[in-house]
Amino acid sequence: MTDYKFGLDTFGDVTVDDEGQLQSAAQTIRNVVLQGELADEVGIYGFNVGEHHRSDFSVSAPDTVLAGIATVTKKIILGTGVTVLSSDDPVRVFQRFSTVDALSNGRAEITAGRGSFIESFPLFGYDLRQYELLFEEKLDLLAQLLHEKPVTWSGKTRASLTNQEVYPKTEGGHIPLRVGVGGTPESAVRAARVGAQLALAIIGGNPARFAPFARLYKETLAELGKAELPVSIHSPGHIAETDEQAREEYFPHYQAMHARIGAERGWGPLTKEQYIHEIEFGSLYVGSPNTIAGKIYHALTSVGAQRFDLKYASGTTPHSKLMKSIELYGTEVIPLVREKLASHL
Repeated sequence: MTDYKFGLDTFGDVTVDDEGQLQSAAQTIRNVVLQGELADEVGIYGFNVGEHHRSDFSVSAPDTVLAGIATVTKKIILGTGVTVLSSDDPVRVFQRFSTVDALSNGRAEITAGRGSFIESFPLFGYDLRQYELLFEEKLDLLAQLLHEKPVTWSGKTRASLTNQEVYPKTEGGHIPLRVGVGGTPESAVRAARVGAQLALAIIGGNPARFAPFARLYKETLAELGKAELPVSIHSPGHIAETDEQAREEYFPHYQAMHARIGAERGWGPLTKEQYIHEIEFGSLYVGSPNTIAGKIYHALTSVGAQRFDLKYASGTTPHSKLMKSIELYGTEVIPLVREKLASHL
């Protein structure tokens, strides 16, 4: 029987309070820790914190936030969504996450990706012209480091290593690695080649259109003689007691975020009609527990995935609303999805 798992993602978006006043990044970070603690209490499998380097997101050092969450949780897997590997050093990534693994008694997980923004490249002195090469080489090195054996490696983007040990080692001997993928065949093949789990970021449209990438990934693993690994889906959403409540709570914050990022990327304004259409037919998981459970069931079965991570925080949605969404996800949505999956089998 398939072991389905359910997690949460946050980018640490800077939020407003219940009176509509913008909160500080510091308060948002403290709230993220509380959100992770609640996720653990209601039995959610994983909690992933993203990395950004801009004013509308509070978290630039997700591993540090995860270390804080590790000290107040017991069971939940603590990961990133994503670690922007192209502008980081794989050795330091390993060291930071082996430290989180120690603090959490073996609950660390890494999701490596290229991120959805490019601010980290000039910030840390990387050349965007090496966009592909940086990720390719650093992912290869990180995958080797995670075996926790002496590493010999050479490339163009970092100093070479010769029979190099890296510390601290983990007690379990390995930190799980996922690769965040936006939807290209090359990315799916790359994840399989390094033996990493595939994490599909599906932020629009019917999730079924990503099924070919999941199939390609699984076929590539088999061709390379590697063990079968799970596929996961990451999509945004918000849960409330009723569909109408969820839609009304989420829309102004989601619309404002869309407008802010869209101004940078040339998107048109988001209308209420487009918003509702994406909820009803696409990959925006906004609604009551029963509605969200049905959408997650469709996503998992149509893609052939074994894990679903809800990006529960988008824009300035208040902390109190996020906490309620997390509670409903853990106590109502996930049990409903499991029931649907069991009847499907």
